[in-house]
Amino acid sequence: MNKRIIERLVREHRTPIQIIDHEKIRENISTFKRLLPRVQAYYAVKANSLQEIVRTVYRNGGSFDVASLFELGLVLEEIKYLAPEKMQHFIWNNIIYANTMKQTETLHQLNLYSPLVTYDSIGEMRKIKEHCPNAGLVLRIEVPDEGSIVSLKDKFGVEVEHAIPLIERTINAGLRVEGLSFHVGSQCLEFNNYSEALKLSAEIFKEAERKGFEIGEKITNRYPIKQLDIGGGFPVKYKGDEPSFEALAGRLNKEFEDFPRSKYAILAEPGRFYVANAAFLIMKIIGKTIKRGKVRYHVDDGLYHTFSGNIYDHQIPTIKSIREGREEECTVFGPTCDSLDRITDNALLPGNLKEGDLLYAENMGAYTNASSTNFNGFPPAKIVHINQ
Repeated sequence: MNKRIIERLVREHRTPIQIIDHEKIRENISTFKRLLPRVQAYYAVKANSLQEIVRTVYRNGGSFDVASLFELGLVLEEIKYLAPEKMQHFIWNNIIYANTMKQTETLHQLNLYSPLVTYDSIGEMRKIKEHCPNAGLVLRIEVPDEGSIVSLKDKFGVEVEHAIPLIERTINAGLRVEGLSFHVGSQCLEFNNYSEALKLSAEIFKEAERKGFEIGEKITNRYPIKQLDIGGGFPVKYKGDEPSFEALAGRLNKEFEDFPRSKYAILAEPGRFYVANAAFLIMKIIGKTIKRGKVRYHVDDGLYHTFSGNIYDHQIPTIKSIREGREEECTVFGPTCDSLDRITDNALLPGNLKEGDLLYAENMGAYTNASSTNFNGFPPAKIVHINQ
């Protein structure tokens, strides 16, 4: 990170500052398209729901995975100037409401748009039948997610053995089943999860076909095209030793051959992959203590703010110093009066830093400001967009 650029940004905006680089987002979008050319990528808005990021994704031909009416509203804001027919076409083709459990009030609103939605239970199917019958349905199945940093299978996904009976009941209820979805867990480091999930999906599709169940999207196609949503989990290089997305993409492209283009459309929900490395955070040391022989720095951002992902996303960013010096293992605390506000005990930093010195962390674009708060009266970091 260029020292002069950081110091200039601090002079202009003060700390803490989160810098969002939209050129990097565009690069990530391009990389995803290049390495997985067959996949229609739906940006998982929850990773970072800033309107400016939604706008950049939209302007670069993106589709969207939303999970709330608020997130849907962010996308609708970008398409509000389209003619009604074009707007509806965009919603059909470029938005998936990928929350398997929805409030009845939400379903009433969604029914206006005839959207694509996910579900994974008989109870949710019945709610959709009553409150959002115009929707197209994608059944989320439970798949292995061992080796992923954030496991999702305990909360989401019907057990595979119950998938066919649920599809049958959904079709018999008069609803459109358009395909299957799965998620191998966030920040997936074990690529066999994808292989196993694709195998399970293929078996379910074949069994449904054998039983004569018609699955597929027909609104914009003359014949049913089965939707296969492979979710997210695409790895980001936080530490540098994570398996590469390039390797995963090569593997997936070969396995997609079992799903011919004439019958299947393949979707994905990259969130972290688009935005994680598109942001960095600049913070300032506001105090220093030495306890039991260990240097402890207090900074003006913390777990209740941009480092909130430490807790629920299980990512501990690497904190670096602008000033050079002999490094030692230090503890870094956030600014609040809660002892939980402890960012890390293992930061390798110069031990001779003082109040006012600047620290920074890279790869701070995903699951960071999305959950930042005003706890204890400390406001979130100022967000600065560059290269829009």
